[in-house]
Amino acid sequence: MVEVPGRVDRVAPQTVADQAMDRYADGDATAFGALYDELAPRLYRYALWHTRSRAASEDVVQQTFLQIHGARDRFVRGASALTWAYAIARRLLIDADRRRGREDLRGDGALGSEELSGALAADEAMDIKQQELEARRNLALLPPALRESFTLVKLEGLSVAQAAEVLGITPGMVKVRTHRARVALETALLRGQQREGGGPEVDAPQLPETLPAKGDATP
Repeated sequence: MVEVPGRVDRVAPQTVADQAMDRYADGDATAFGALYDELAPRLYRYALWHTRSRAASEDVVQQTFLQIHGARDRFVRGASALTWAYAIARRLLIDADRRRGREDLRGDGALGSEELSGALAADEAMDIKQQELEARRNLALLPPALRESFTLVKLEGLSVAQAAEVLGITPGMVKVRTHRARVALETALLRGQQREGGGPEVDAPQLPETLPAKGDATP
């Protein structure tokens, strides 16, 4: 069952998506178009990072908006539509993994590098370098907890506070996980460059699936 935001603690001004969601919750059906235009591309890209499948990503976007529609009359006016939508999409992705397994999601329907670059944002589709493709592969190998925080903050552009709301953890933990993910990705990239250059390989740090909370300090 979809969870509807139950409180408003956002200090940032309302976005176009927030305003559209407020109108939609109040019964203005015409606001759905603006809400969809604002959120659908971001949700699709987010799902694509996880599934690497066009069909699976499109299904996640459709199911997310179906849940938003079903719970629109219980949406708290003034809450963040963006973080709510991401939280719904994330739960759908987790459920899909549980039903089919990650290997199934990345099976025959998985995108190749050229298809993936074309499905992402237009600026990325221009010229995807091999280094960027390698970074995506390394990202997929990270523990889920680290990958989620890094994807939301560094790739999707959410604030630490927004990512914490989506993931249901503290902002401090988001900072820790994002930092650990960045270190692991940089190490993996360096190891790949040294391997190509014939130099000694650098062992990537062994990162746990989950990390203990240590307040809000960034390591």
